[in-house]
Amino acid sequence: MTTTPALSDQQKKSLDDILARLKDEPGPLFPILHAIQDELGWVPDETVPAIARALNRSRAEIHGVITFYHHFRRHPVGKHMVQVCRAEACQAMGCTSLEEHAKKTLGIDYHGTTADGQFSLEAVYCLGNCALSPSIRVNDDIVGKVSKERFDEVIAELRNA
Repeated sequence: MTTTPALSDQQKKSLDDILARLKDEPGPLFPILHAIQDELGWVPDETVPAIARALNRSRAEIHGVITFYHHFRRHPVGKHMVQVCRAEACQAMGCTSLEEHAKKTLGIDYHGTTADGQFSLEAVYCLGNCALSPSIRVNDDIVGKVSKERFDEVIAELRNA
């Protein structure tokens, strides 16, 4: 079982600010969760009680939404999130060898983060870029027609940035 770091005072203040700003908006849960993840990089379990209180919902409801949607992360991740598409079109165009190359190049498996904290690796099941398979998403950018060589170029660019 891995433990996650406790929220710092600054992170708690950010959480309070997000809740104060968004709790009275229509349908506030998703905007709140997105804002927390944008601010902290993940949605810590420690935030669930505060969100539940602010929205007058149960902790189980909040936890259920966070765990149902794969977009929300419950653990710290690297500076750069690398996602390899594993949908059918990408599989047909070689994503299996690409994902093995990605794991080997980064030295981590899915759901892992490199020791230097620069990269996390995740599998996703459709980036909507089927015509340019295989595809990856790095942070918010989708890259298509990714060969092993193109993958190495993308990672090198991020390391040198």
